[in-house]
Amino acid sequence: MDTLGDVNQEITAPRTPLHQFSVPLSATRRGARLARLLAAEQLGAWEVPLDPARLVVAELAANAALHGRVPGRSFRLTLMVTAHGVLRIEVTDTRGEALPACRDAPSEPAESGHGLLLVRELADRWGVRSGPVPSKTVWAELDLGR
Repeated sequence: MDTLGDVNQEITAPRTPLHQFSVPLSATRRGARLARLLAAEQLGAWEVPLDPARLVVAELAANAALHGRVPGRSFRLTLMVTAHGVLRIEVTDTRGEALPACRDAPSEPAESGHGLLLVRELADRWGVRSGPVPSKTVWAELDLGR
């Protein structure tokens, strides 16, 4: 029989990451590229499969550099692996008022606007969290199947 302490441990355990990595990066194309490279390096060190995580990081970081850019401010990449085998990717930028919209697949070809559509297809879950002002965090979770 579980005690109250056991139940509380079960409730808090998923929020406690096994691994965590967080780094601020310049809100530029170079910063977005560095986010992808650092994520690949970190995931490799944790022995987490690179794909599709590296594609999700690339899309979220590119969106932060392009749509979340405020001159003189950076964005933050955070990676977490939970004990339950979930990789959470978060990208926080300082344009909290510019919430992303995931459009359905366009009927006409377009050169941009497919990033969140790709994230939606690759991730098991994704979303946006507002705050603290003036920021927002776009996150995606991948079940690692461990």
